[in-house]
Amino acid sequence: MSRVRIIDTSYVNVPAATTPPPEPIKLTAMEAPWVVFPVLQHVLLFEGADMPTFDTILHSLRSSLAVTLGSFAPLASKLVHLKDTGDVAISCSASDTVKFVVAESDTDIRRLVGDEEPDLPVLEQLVADVDMSKLPTHVLAVQATRFEGGVAVGVTVHHAVADGRSLWTFVEAWATACRGETPAATPTFDRSLVQLPGGEERARSIFRKLAPNLPLVTSPSFLQEDRARFTRRTFTLDKQDIQRLKQHIVDLSEAHGAPLTRPPSTYVAVTALAWTCFARSKPFAMDDELLLFFLADVRDRLSPPVDAAYIGVCLTGCLAIIPTRELHGACALVAGASAIQNEIRRMTEDPTNRRDYLNLIKASWDRVMNVSGSSGFRAYEIADFGWGKPRRTEPIRMNHDGQVALMRGRDGDGVQVSVSLLHRPEMDHFKSVFLDLAGLS
Repeated sequence: MSRVRIIDTSYVNVPAATTPPPEPIKLTAMEAPWVVFPVLQHVLLFEGADMPTFDTILHSLRSSLAVTLGSFAPLASKLVHLKDTGDVAISCSASDTVKFVVAESDTDIRRLVGDEEPDLPVLEQLVADVDMSKLPTHVLAVQATRFEGGVAVGVTVHHAVADGRSLWTFVEAWATACRGETPAATPTFDRSLVQLPGGEERARSIFRKLAPNLPLVTSPSFLQEDRARFTRRTFTLDKQDIQRLKQHIVDLSEAHGAPLTRPPSTYVAVTALAWTCFARSKPFAMDDELLLFFLADVRDRLSPPVDAAYIGVCLTGCLAIIPTRELHGACALVAGASAIQNEIRRMTEDPTNRRDYLNLIKASWDRVMNVSGSSGFRAYEIADFGWGKPRRTEPIRMNHDGQVALMRGRDGDGVQVSVSLLHRPEMDHFKSVFLDLAGLS
């Protein structure tokens, strides 16, 4: 049986010359909900005959992580509860460190890299474990795992201090330093850049509602599912596949007299495809309303806009709702794309919306498909630590029956689509519909 064995745990220090912020960095209202949805994890798999020795890789990863923490010092800190004010904040000190776990595995990394169905029991052991159920808690940990002919680099970060864009910004800076180069931009952790209605009090009200027992943190019961029960698949659409899918949606729209407001973006087209597959893979009643929940980066949509180098959470929720029957008809892809475009337009007009998504989603949890990540995340391109770009990268925490995670494909133009469903027959049906509608069958 394949397994992963931890062989060492050490800590990487923030450079001594780094001056920590004098005051705790209070989380914003956009970050507050993620205190109870804390774990963001990805693993990067590297494989090849010309890989450096594992000891060389470890030395490079450790030394470059220390260099990187000179600019990303708050990620080495702890998340704390400020009892006097009710805030949750990043508390930095000169003694902050990041846990660095070293492991080894007898798994065939070629199978991990190549299989459509990820080996979850192994993948989940390739990221460092951090107990985030109580504050204070560390917000970042990394792991390097040795394989025969390869290595895995796993990153665990608290979702309340980093969204997907921030995670990949950090990984890119770390990889750049590991190659001996200087990162192009200096990150900022200044929460005052995010101007939201209600200010700090809005964040406190969210903590009181979602995490009333701070410093204890409990995730909502409807999210506490056994991830081991879920089936995962990973699909890839290349540039030609996506162009064909977009054109197919446009052609359907024109043929059925259901014009879109504009041609679908890559994100809209791929998400509409996944939503249609989700609707058809499960025994929903035709009158059921199906929900699609996704998150939008609003850095450039706030007033004033937020610095592109901002490290934090700058996301707003989007919720599209349509009847099942609309995702079963001949114009299903158009219906899905139109609903997504309409929700994006609404979000653009009101990027700081305060809709109570949690209650809406909780009441319809079995009819929700939620999308994380982005077709614009360049995970493969930016994560070259000096021995080539990853052969594969996967999100680890996909714990919902109907979760889809997106990132740009390894070829630089396509999209990688990771899917989580509870039942294997439903996943088989999802795959069949996916390949058919994408023109790949």
